[in-house]
Amino acid sequence: MTVAEDSSDDHGHHLPAVEDWPKGFGEASWWPFITAIGGGGIYLAVALGVLAQRGTVGYGAFAALAIGSVGAFLVGLFGWLYHTFVSTFWERSINHKSEDKLLWGMVAFLGSELATFGAGFIYYFFVRTQGFGELPHLVAPLVIVNTVLLILSSFTMHFAHIALLNNNRKRFLGLLGTTLALGTIFIGGQVYEYYKFIEQEGFTLGAEAFSQTFASGFYALTGLHGLHVSLGAVLLGIVFIRGLRGQYSAERHVSVSTVSMYWHFVDAVWIFLVVVLYVGAGAH
Repeated sequence: MTVAEDSSDDHGHHLPAVEDWPKGFGEASWWPFITAIGGGGIYLAVALGVLAQRGTVGYGAFAALAIGSVGAFLVGLFGWLYHTFVSTFWERSINHKSEDKLLWGMVAFLGSELATFGAGFIYYFFVRTQGFGELPHLVAPLVIVNTVLLILSSFTMHFAHIALLNNNRKRFLGLLGTTLALGTIFIGGQVYEYYKFIEQEGFTLGAEAFSQTFASGFYALTGLHGLHVSLGAVLLGIVFIRGLRGQYSAERHVSVSTVSMYWHFVDAVWIFLVVVLYVGAGAH
């Protein structure tokens, strides 16, 4: 029996797509599942780290779980991105049904990310009610410049997408490259900001001069956001390279749409972070 003849059974199920992994599993992928396991393991590793500091468990268990979880997360993420954005690099066919699935998949992913950041902010607001001690001065020219750059990158991403829909590939590539450059500068600015806080001002998790509770919330939320911006920059880089190879048009742009959605999301989260953490610290 050929694949074509056996493309459906009595139950209406579809047989494996060529690109599915593992092959033979059906029209599904294990990559998101592996990524989720790795992400959940990271949270468990953090909990074990706290217990290890208290002597409840050994550091070996913490290290093993942390390394394994990060490895699973990165492997799953790589497979997921490769399957979605790279494996069909040279295909030029248009499948609107698959496009809708990817778009709704990104919506679902952003929903989970919203829940993740929401949990972090809930923790922050909860501990804030207990009061903070001495806080550092966070609203500096660097964070203002970084914020302006990230907001500007959201506009360049939007108009890059519009240019592609109008089949203006030159403008699309120029604005997309500008978005990637602005995002990269933002990441560099955040790294430099961390350097200033830690090395020059002594604002660390163990600093006695500042509130350690606030420091843990600040670095957890801004670090999580920085990780998301870095991932967004990788996605932008993949889309930019594919754009240079002529992969996109007004009819074929689902990757651009999903990456645009993701980029606008991280921009919105950053604005909320600035208001709550940076400005809020000065109003405590």
